[in-house]
Amino acid sequence: MRFSIITPNYNGGRFLEQTLASVTAQTDVGLEYIVVDGGSADDSHAIIARHADKIAKTIIEKDTGPANAINKGLAAATGDVLAWLNADDIYYPGALRRVREIFEQRPDAAICFGGCPIVDAQGQEIRAAITRFKESFYPVSSRFTYQCINYLSQPALFFRRSAFEQAGPLREDMTAAWDYEFILRLWRSGGAARVPGGPLAAFRWHEQSISSQHFARQFQEEYEAARADAGRLAPQTLIHFFVRWGIVGIYSLMARRRKSCA
Repeated sequence: MRFSIITPNYNGGRFLEQTLASVTAQTDVGLEYIVVDGGSADDSHAIIARHADKIAKTIIEKDTGPANAINKGLAAATGDVLAWLNADDIYYPGALRRVREIFEQRPDAAICFGGCPIVDAQGQEIRAAITRFKESFYPVSSRFTYQCINYLSQPALFFRRSAFEQAGPLREDMTAAWDYEFILRLWRSGGAARVPGGPLAAFRWHEQSISSQHFARQFQEEYEAARADAGRLAPQTLIHFFVRWGIVGIYSLMARRRKSCA
């Protein structure tokens, strides 16, 4: 079982070194690492060059955004299991080996996921309550549950090539929820299996991250994706509608508090 991991990057040099190192350290599995750079003007290219001997493919050309960059990487990937790790996130040691073990145990699973804390620019865990809230849905994980609320963290999610081939590429017309919409399509190809134990990856939250800048639009797009997948009058669509407003309210309050403390 071979992994293809894609890292999209555009001027992400601030955290890119840590991201690349966390992927290339996964030496206990067969790994094809693909880095897609949109023509960065910072020190990204120098950082990528330092890891060139462990990167299978490097694509450097202009793109229209992260979804477009990831689609380029997915089109070039040849592995049995696929995933992407953004240029500010990290894998924990042994993450891919643990994913491989679960996929081998669960041939019916199209998706494999695990824990994923939120960390700040210094790598310290923040918003632990949000992480614990998401994890509370793990025992009842299902496509129905996921249509109700997005409780999976993309950096710690992996999918089989066969599921990707059925789902098709990411939607590039969406602003921030193209990963959620894509995962809903992946789920049509089979079940989702959880990797028990410690976290697989960490999601880094900072002022320039997509979820920080576009959270209201993100949750609107997630609701629209859930409605399209489940049906306009489905109970999970109604649940998602109210969940969305609750989460947006909490995020808006947190944003106001950050501004008042600035």
